[in-house]
Amino acid sequence: MESSVTQGQSIDNPFLLYAVRVTAIKQVSPTFRRFTFAGPDTTSIADTGYDQRMKLIFPLPGKDFSDFPMIDNWYSAWRALPNDERPPVRTYTLRNVRPETGEFDVDIALHGRLGPASTWASDAVIGDEIIVTAPNSRSATYGGGIDWHPPAAVNRVLLVGDETSAPAIAGILERLDPSTIGAAVLELPDAADAAIIGRKPDGVELTVLGRGDGPVGSASIPRVCAIATELVEAPIESATPLEDVDVDTDLLWEAPTADVVPSSAPLYAWLAGEAVVIKTLRRHLVTECGVDRRAVAFMGYWRHGRAETN
Repeated sequence: MESSVTQGQSIDNPFLLYAVRVTAIKQVSPTFRRFTFAGPDTTSIADTGYDQRMKLIFPLPGKDFSDFPMIDNWYSAWRALPNDERPPVRTYTLRNVRPETGEFDVDIALHGRLGPASTWASDAVIGDEIIVTAPNSRSATYGGGIDWHPPAAVNRVLLVGDETSAPAIAGILERLDPSTIGAAVLELPDAADAAIIGRKPDGVELTVLGRGDGPVGSASIPRVCAIATELVEAPIESATPLEDVDVDTDLLWEAPTADVVPSSAPLYAWLAGEAVVIKTLRRHLVTECGVDRRAVAFMGYWRHGRAETN
């Protein structure tokens, strides 16, 4: 593979395309498989941590990436391709980065061969090639992709998610100050998927709920509501009204930046996962518990019953 930068990308671009190969595969838990990648120029991938988003571009069946536009404006060129010639693109969390070796890890949830990403993850072997977009440490410009923006003096945190956001929550927990207190609640397909979580502050209580055959949110919603009531010691006097969001047609996504989150917020909440579940929990936190809505980051990563599209 040639250097990604010499193929038409600016070295100052905050995100770069990298042509990479799978160098290791590890089954972390019943649901999660960890893929290690490396390739030319990957020593420049930035170790930003937390919930840093990135994209994986998967090959079409029987095709390689010889014609893929490795240029700064790749997304527009990709969008212009005919549907049957457009490689699938999916968003993941940059889980671990080792700049000294040019390696990085991505944890992917396995849920059968139901789409291009899960099919690739089920069948991939060492040596397989894909393309990724990742933050570039050589750029002086922040490229975004992190939605964890707590106030500097936050007293306690609440993190909530499912299998789509578990890698991001794991990354956040590993970067928290050891003195942080609060709770993290994950509803995952199997309770043994708790193995995806590494380090965490002693003061953050971790609850991993195995969903089994139950509906999405059936385990996490009652548990989070109970925990939230305990965490919110001093709710604001009047809750901020929330506009209704139709998660079947609109994107459920609001992540207040650090300059918006109140510096005195007694609780900072980060919620990501299935859109109906996140909408329900956000309403409980803001309307019923009185949490300042500016201190709640919420992201509907997916919608139950709807296939993900490019």
